[in-house]
This record gives sequence, structure tokens and C-alpha cells, in this order.
Amino acid sequence: MSYQERRALVSLVSSVLITVAYFAYMSQRYPDAGDYSPEIFRFWGGAILLLIPVSIVARIIIYILFSIINTVATNEDEPSFADERDKLVELKSLQIALYVFSLGFVAAMVAIVLKNPPSVMFIILIGAGLLSDMVSEFLQFYFYRRGV
Repeated sequence: MSYQERRALVSLVSSVLITVAYFAYMSQRYPDAGDYSPEIFRFWGGAILLLIPVSIVARIIIYILFSIINTVATNEDEPSFADERDKLVELKSLQIALYVFSLGFVAAMVAIVLKNPPSVMFIILIGAGLLSDMVSEFLQFYFYRRGV
């Protein structure tokens, strides 16, 4: 398995674990208020804004640990450059992931139009973000494995 494939798998697992752990923690802080109260909007806005730096810091730590463990286990360093194949794999996977997120965004808007509570919209948006990230990482693994 190549370095890029291992990195994609680590990123896939870490994105799922970070998001699930974060929202398991945040679900305990969910306010006991009406569906349309300002507290609910404040909670979801704060939860999403806090997820961004938490996810960035956690991913940096995970990538550093991955790099150290990979170097020790395989005696090979991280590639210092990205060739055309690496860029093509990244672009293809990112393009499909953006389509997935766009569909999730439309689904979140449809949920609001169908008079669901705002919490449903926020859950769909977060789920779409997680799903698009997972699709991107899985497709990178798949494209490297397939030999694109």
C-alpha cells in the first residue's frame, strides 16, 4: 500500500472519529428549548463554528502522529512533491465530493421548505459535510488503488 493510500485511509477514519466524538460531546449540551428559539440557532451556530478549529487541530495532530508512525514502520519518508497523478486524483475526488455536498445542501433547504425544525437542516448540513469528506478520502484511496 502506498503512502497516499495509507494517508487517505487515516484521513477517512479520523474525519469520522473526530465528527462523531465532537457531536457526542456536544449533544450533551443541547439546549432544552423550543424548536425555533434563538438558543437553538445559537447552539448550532456555535457548534459548527467550534467544530472547524477542533477538527483542524485534531487533524494536524493525527497527521503528525501518522507521519511519525509511518516513518518508523516503513523507513520511508513522506513524498516531498506531488506529481500530475497526485493532482489529478485530488481534483477528481474533490469534484465528486463537492457534488455530494451540494446535494446535501439542497436536501437541507428542502427540509426547511417541508417545515422541519431548523435542527434538521443543521444536522443535514453537518452530515453532508462529513459525507463529502468521506467520499473525497475514499475516492482518493480508490483512484490511487485503481491507478488513475
